Amino acid sequence: MLGQRIKEARLSKGLSQEQLGDLIGVSKVTICWYESNTRTPSLENFEKLVDALGISADDALGKEITAVSENSEYTVKVAKKDLEILSALKAQKNVYNKLYEDPIRTSELISRKLK
Repeated sequence: MLGQRIKEARLSKGLSQEQLGDLIGVSKVTICWYESNTRTPSLENFEKLVDALGISADDALGKEITAVSENSEYTVKVAKKDLEILSALKAQKNVYNKLYEDPIRTSELISRKLK
């Protein structure tokens, strides 16, 4: 997950792997390793990465946030990426309604279509 977040942030900044590597003092290959989760950045390089990419360490790590129910009876930890997915789904009213009505069947149908 860290690698994907690094890649997404790098692309959103319009940086190549080589440019990002130059910014933090590592090679293009090292950035490739980070993005493919082949290697994990040292703490020092991690700090340089989040600074260069303008993201928080929590965002880079996909740290969960706590959501509280409307009546405060329970709390749930949800990853920020999951909230983004839910938000995108809600924008697609037809898909969201189908998932809401029958989540298992609808997700299976979507999965088959994507293959």
